[in-house]
Amino acid sequence: MDESKDEKAHKVFIERLTLGVTRVLESLPGVLDVRFAEREPAEKRCLLSWEQKNACVLPEDLRDFYLTTDGFTLTWGSKLENECVSVGCMVINSVAKLRRLGQSAVFSLPSTPTIADLDSDGEAEEREQPRFDSRSRIFELDPCAGNGKVCLVYKNCTEDEVSQECDVWFLDRSLYWHYLTPSFTAYYRLMITHLGLPEWQYNFTPYGPSPQAKQWAALYQPLTFHSDPHLDSAGEPLLNKLDPTKAFKGKAKQPAPKKKPPIQASTTGSGGPAKVHGGSGRHSALKR
Repeated sequence: MDESKDEKAHKVFIERLTLGVTRVLESLPGVLDVRFAEREPAEKRCLLSWEQKNACVLPEDLRDFYLTTDGFTLTWGSKLENECVSVGCMVINSVAKLRRLGQSAVFSLPSTPTIADLDSDGEAEEREQPRFDSRSRIFELDPCAGNGKVCLVYKNCTEDEVSQECDVWFLDRSLYWHYLTPSFTAYYRLMITHLGLPEWQYNFTPYGPSPQAKQWAALYQPLTFHSDPHLDSAGEPLLNKLDPTKAFKGKAKQPAPKKKPPIQASTTGSGGPAKVHGGSGRHSALKR
């Protein structure tokens, strides 16, 4: 009896941690192999060690998350031609993998450029973008299956002060920044509501996800569209809608010009000269 109570309490805990997304995924047609990797909570000393090493204070919601589970991994697939194809992936790095970006060079040579050398002072934008140099401290939160990186960003940092305020940004594969959410909790909910679909973070870029990712999103729509910028006013995705009455409507035929009647000679009743309409006087002839 005690084991059944423990199992029930454990299921309730997983349900709350995943916001019920596992149950939602299992109810979708064609979804297979929904897997949630359970992890032990992180130790407080590990969190304190991370903060001292990086001179940054973890936000309270992220700290509470790590004290509940040291990272997050949920994957699911779809049945395609009698095979299970991996589709969705939701990842939050553990404390050990919450590493800083832009520090090391590709090679160990002293003159080798780092990722900070790619950063340039472009035109000022509405929201200040993170920098790869000492002005920002950037930590990888979600590897996005190689399609970019979701990062925890501390901006306007100084060497003598501990950074406290941060927000969440998306770094695409071309090293452009895109603002996502002001807090970790907001990003976590955003990840859950998008079901971890491929390249869902690109919905918050001017160019959007790839055509293949759009096909998966059309098959398994996110749980909400309220925060998606690629939507029309009716709350529907901006997809090309086919109107058969217009697409397959043939080109209107122009009415054929009426043929002029053949030229005929006419004679006057008084026996005078005949007039031929449409012809010159040189080619006119009397009808005998």
